[in-house]
Amino acid sequence: MGRYFDRLMEDVRMREGLHACMNCGVCTAVCPAAEFYNYDPRQIVSIVQTRDDEAIERLLKSDTIWFCGECMSCRPRCPRGNTPGYVIQALRRLSQELGFFVESEKGRQQLALKRIIGDNILRTGYCLVPRLVKPELHPEQGTVWQWIYDNDREIYGRFTPVYMREGAGALRRIDDASLGEIRRIFEVSGGSEMFETIERHSERKAREMGYEGGADERYLMDVFTKRSNEEQE
Repeated sequence: MGRYFDRLMEDVRMREGLHACMNCGVCTAVCPAAEFYNYDPRQIVSIVQTRDDEAIERLLKSDTIWFCGECMSCRPRCPRGNTPGYVIQALRRLSQELGFFVESEKGRQQLALKRIIGDNILRTGYCLVPRLVKPELHPEQGTVWQWIYDNDREIYGRFTPVYMREGAGALRRIDDASLGEIRRIFEVSGGSEMFETIERHSERKAREMGYEGGADERYLMDVFTKRSNEEQE
């Protein structure tokens, strides 16, 4: 009893985010995700407070902990000074470390985030650049985006003379020395190890699910684009 709770308490976000929940439900009332998904931060905090290993493990393997948008609307509203959003972050971190994230549809999307955003930080120094927002993967951007995507150098060049080139200014190409420093930060902070953990467990799960190529491009696109929509109210 309490094994997972003790692991959670090693995370500073957990220690700052959970003091003494009285289950009033204010966090759920103001939560944008709770309006649209089968998601209740009050219940999550309540489960964590029980210190019940089986219940917490179910959370760590569930879609539930991945619904939070981390807007932190809960933080200033809690009458007891809790931050359920921090508790969620600690749960996510532990789920990644233990490989439990691959047991849920939403959790498996961590691979897409790691490869699309995480790897891009190491490669370019940016979380996201315009060339990564591909029209076929983001139809919500509309038809104008296809034109912008096809003519990005001309369009962004009107706003900055260093678009995708070295120099001073927005959307510049980050120099190799700075990229090397970013990579060293990831190494020292444990970010690189976390990326390797996500890849390793995703590879395992992909093969369990019958993907002969493991966590290849086909698996990545499936976890990125396919939804059961069972999480919606």
